[in-house]
Amino acid sequence: MADKQISLPAKLINGGIAGLIGVSCVFPIDLAKTRLQNQQNGSRLYTSMSDCLIKTIRSEGYFGMYRGSAVNLTLVTPEKAIKLAANDFFRQYLSKDGQKLTLVKEMLAGCGAGTCQVIVTTPMEMLKIQLQDAGRIEAQRKLMPETVVPGTAPTKSPTAMQLTRELLKEKGIAGLYKGLGATLLRDVPFSIIYFPLFANLNDLGKRGAEGPAPFYVSFLAGCLAGSTAAVAVNPVDVIKTRIQSMNRGSTEETYSGVTDCISKIMKNEGPSAFLKGAYCRALVIAPLFGIAQVVYFFGVGEYILSNTQRSP
Repeated sequence: MADKQISLPAKLINGGIAGLIGVSCVFPIDLAKTRLQNQQNGSRLYTSMSDCLIKTIRSEGYFGMYRGSAVNLTLVTPEKAIKLAANDFFRQYLSKDGQKLTLVKEMLAGCGAGTCQVIVTTPMEMLKIQLQDAGRIEAQRKLMPETVVPGTAPTKSPTAMQLTRELLKEKGIAGLYKGLGATLLRDVPFSIIYFPLFANLNDLGKRGAEGPAPFYVSFLAGCLAGSTAAVAVNPVDVIKTRIQSMNRGSTEETYSGVTDCISKIMKNEGPSAFLKGAYCRALVIAPLFGIAQVVYFFGVGEYILSNTQRSP
């Protein structure tokens, strides 16, 4: 994050705006990532990201690519706000008299940010994955009937509210937090990698010892750090996606937990399965965090707050 002091409300606004803009731009790629990761041997419907998006448009229309986006757009504001604000808080807490943090302390700050964000990330991803993957299951029913569980009838794609009510009724709040362990295993290492890497890359472009880096340096640093961290934790993202998916074809495995998921993927699909959707995830995360840094750079949150305070 930028070294300038920013108030907590402004940080929350910055994180929220960055999340909304980023999700709106890259959500179709995120949908392709989820569907590619959920494919198992014997039920491969899509061969690549472009193939997935083309088939989605043909079978579900243009807006089929935005299945689950309402959940993301609703919850990405608190999620990104918590993540970015928590990292700033921990960085300031760990710094002494404004001195530059050591790499270990930067990683600790990232760890704290990743831990805080899962409060919102886990239920958001749980709901989003069901909505994103519903089209894949329906397409399998039409194009690959041998993968459908015998005797099951086509069902209308549920809404996020219907899914929430169903999960709360059957499993309580724990239903929304299925996959919490896998989410922690993904988001904590992601933040440990991302935030120190961004801070150091951004420092390379600073104008002088104290001057801020130009906005385009912050954008590129955010993109590079985000894509690097995304690819690094992609194996855990595959595990999390598989565990959180509720609906499957007849030939697809079910998983009882992280270790069970790892062993079954290794046995049935091999190590390469852990890289499914890696390039999609990099394409999603890179602009998302690049945009976040630009929003911070221009101080959008501070501008909104200052104009709000001037209003009668």
